[in-house]
Amino acid sequence: MPAVRGAHAHRDYADIRRLLRRAPLDGEARALAEDIFARLADVEAALHGTPVDRVTFHEVGAWDSIADVVGASAAIAWLAPVSIGSGTPVVGTGTVRTAHGPVPVPAPATAALLDGIPIRCEGQGELTTPTGAAILAAVVDSFGPPPPLRLTAVGYGAGTRELDDRANVLRVLVGAPIGQALDPGAPDVLLMEANIDDMSGQLLAALFEALFAAGALDVWSTPIFMKKGRPAQQVSALAEPALAPRVQRAFFLNATTLGVRVRPVQRATLARSSAEVETPHGRVRVKVAGLDGTPIGAEPEFEDCRRRAEAAGVPVRRVWAAALAAANALVLSPAEASVAGPGRRKGVVKPDARRARRRQRGAG
Repeated sequence: MPAVRGAHAHRDYADIRRLLRRAPLDGEARALAEDIFARLADVEAALHGTPVDRVTFHEVGAWDSIADVVGASAAIAWLAPVSIGSGTPVVGTGTVRTAHGPVPVPAPATAALLDGIPIRCEGQGELTTPTGAAILAAVVDSFGPPPPLRLTAVGYGAGTRELDDRANVLRVLVGAPIGQALDPGAPDVLLMEANIDDMSGQLLAALFEALFAAGALDVWSTPIFMKKGRPAQQVSALAEPALAPRVQRAFFLNATTLGVRVRPVQRATLARSSAEVETPHGRVRVKVAGLDGTPIGAEPEFEDCRRRAEAAGVPVRRVWAAALAAANALVLSPAEASVAGPGRRKGVVKPDARRARRRQRGAG
């Protein structure tokens, strides 16, 4: 039987493992709950200098904490999400009273479980418990704003503690991602430039191709006047630092310039993802731009439109217009999308094995 001291039940890690083995849980739910408690036990063992099998849980051993872990595990096993994201955990400030006396927030176990995870130290009291930290550490794939997605469900859970500066509410969003996330590239890049006044347009075009082939993120030219009033072109390229030597070499091998100016610059980029939409002439890829987790724009890939137009024998602008209309459905609300007509989103993210099993269960 668990020992009871004050308001909390104190259970050994071995007791909790026995409870989980006896509980009528789905296999995946049980495995996830065991993983979460194993993380807690490892942290407590390290903090107290004791073997894992001899760890005694205090606050975490209470029935409500066990219900939190098992309930979260069962929900995740049933939903079978492809991935799980979370906002940056808010841990709180001040101190919290434990079975070992008052400790600073975040509590030692919470801090250990969130090692390597971004946190926000704000708010009054303890806002992320060791139990919550263990769940986050076990199930979350990425922390930060949500990616562009189409919401399919929203759930809320409220605590009993009254907070002065915020609602004591947990919100869970379930949605289908809009396409596959694209790598935005490094925020710190190098701007490489050369002034050229003695190359033909054909050679400049070949220079552009060589710079892109070397790994340049973007290449452009600006008309300028050089000494003696000669018209010229300033050719500019953006490159990530690791690829800068290759881009610089492409400048020297494919241009008449004797020097390249290089300086570091910073850039801000929108979140980007790739999806596919249906048109009367076939599927076309589109790029979706997101800001603060909300899709704000979508643009068809022109080369896809060109190939579809050539295959169908129609003007490319007709395919592009159809793809743009379908792409707009990715950034409209469900009500607006129903008014807009055709162009329903066709996601390209494939479900994992857990989601496939859930579908099989639902079909049975």
